[in-house]
Amino acid sequence: MLEYLRPDNLEDALSVLSEHPRTLLAGGTDFFPARVGKPITDNVLDLSGIEQLRKIQQTADGFLLGALTTWTDIVEAQLPPAFDGLKQAAKTIGGVQTQNAGTLCGNICNASPAADSVPNLLALEAEVQLQSVRETRMLPLEKFILGNRKTAKKEDELISGIFIPRPAKKARGNFEKLGTRAYLVISIVMVGVVAELNERDEVLNLKIAVGACSPVAQRLRLLEQEAVGQKLKSIEIIPAHFESLEPIDDIRATADYRKKVVPELLLRAIKGVI
Repeated sequence: MLEYLRPDNLEDALSVLSEHPRTLLAGGTDFFPARVGKPITDNVLDLSGIEQLRKIQQTADGFLLGALTTWTDIVEAQLPPAFDGLKQAAKTIGGVQTQNAGTLCGNICNASPAADSVPNLLALEAEVQLQSVRETRMLPLEKFILGNRKTAKKEDELISGIFIPRPAKKARGNFEKLGTRAYLVISIVMVGVVAELNERDEVLNLKIAVGACSPVAQRLRLLEQEAVGQKLKSIEIIPAHFESLEPIDDIRATADYRKKVVPELLLRAIKGVI
């Protein structure tokens, strides 16, 4: 017999999860559409009743976004300018109903190559907080998402939050997304960037990631290194900066089209920080 459980505290959720694997449900914006017209065959553990997981907590070291933090919560939160790219992405995720229900943690657990939160979170150097009855562990987002629909989460674990190290005071974020329309669309290519400039508007630090162009969104580390000391408007994009990307042909665009638009989207994202 299938089970649906909705605990109201984290301890009970972890205890239930330790007994045998279950499908975790948060906002449900991926879970329910995937099962339209199909019988539900999952034992479901619904986390939506655990109020302690819906919070944005500021610490001396950074920000902890609880597992039930929604896109709307991000848009409305008082966060440093480094989070501006994440806020921009949040405003493009589906309609208002989806933004009110969908969660960032659900987005990274779904591990789609086109997950709009991921490039921004990579640029913010996010870490995933995983909990089980055995332990609590932190894992860099780059090591958490292993491929298309694949993550490093163990069967008895759930994500309790996403930790963002405190950005530099002058760091600013930006996000650029290419789709067939402005809203209610899955990305063809997207870029998340966080840049810190000095008083001469030269780059002190640049973090930049591209999504929907490889099985997992990727940081462009060569570009990040070469940008240091340059002014944003002077940065040039060369093929070596994005040669690690592996775009595919799909219903939204061809691999060749993606390769052609990546340089332009990178420049827009970088120059749009100012």
